[in-house]
Amino acid sequence: MKRLNLFLMIFASGVMMMGCADWSNTGKGAAIGAGSGGAIGGLIGNKSGNTAGGAIIGAAVGGAAGAAIGKYMDKQAAELEAIENAKVERVEEGIKLTFESGILFGFDSYSLTPASQESVMELAEILNKYPETNLIIEGHTDNRGAASYNQDLSEKRANAVTNYLKMKGVSGDRLTTIGHGLNNPVDTNETDEGRARNRRVEIGIVANEELLEKAESGELEEN
Repeated sequence: MKRLNLFLMIFASGVMMMGCADWSNTGKGAAIGAGSGGAIGGLIGNKSGNTAGGAIIGAAVGGAAGAAIGKYMDKQAAELEAIENAKVERVEEGIKLTFESGILFGFDSYSLTPASQESVMELAEILNKYPETNLIIEGHTDNRGAASYNQDLSEKRANAVTNYLKMKGVSGDRLTTIGHGLNNPVDTNETDEGRARNRRVEIGIVANEELLEKAESGELEEN
């Protein structure tokens, strides 16, 4: 808990210090729920343009404990690979999962489609098997339309995923939701293909305090 509170304090301080000029790079209008070690990592991710991945890197502990957490994440990632239309990447001691918004939502909508509800339900089932992880759920858009509109849409889409996970039994204490709007693109906004990649929901999965304590004590390695 002390580690969590420290991360959240630093994260909040960083947002205040960056000021209006850099506000977009800290997830303007972020709807922060329960935090995790990934919160401070998000500051690193924003600077690198890879927010969920940066959050995972920022939460890494390294050493033997990090190696044990990595093995735990390997098992979870292997199960996540079965989710249709989800791109799963192992990043340091965590997992980055990406859905293109076109897969999850209809045009200009933040309601999950029936097909995407099934994918998110599968995600929830796997997450409930690995309760010692926290999630950072981030919404992103392309650059078409007003920045304020895109910011609002990104938050609503991230919240839609978060709320559906809660409906399927994932504890809200594990979830942090952030909207980044049109900031932090992963591709060009000059082509249809590039804009499609930029419209996405990224999910960073990191160790929570309990998993970290088990890894540091050697209990996780024994399991």
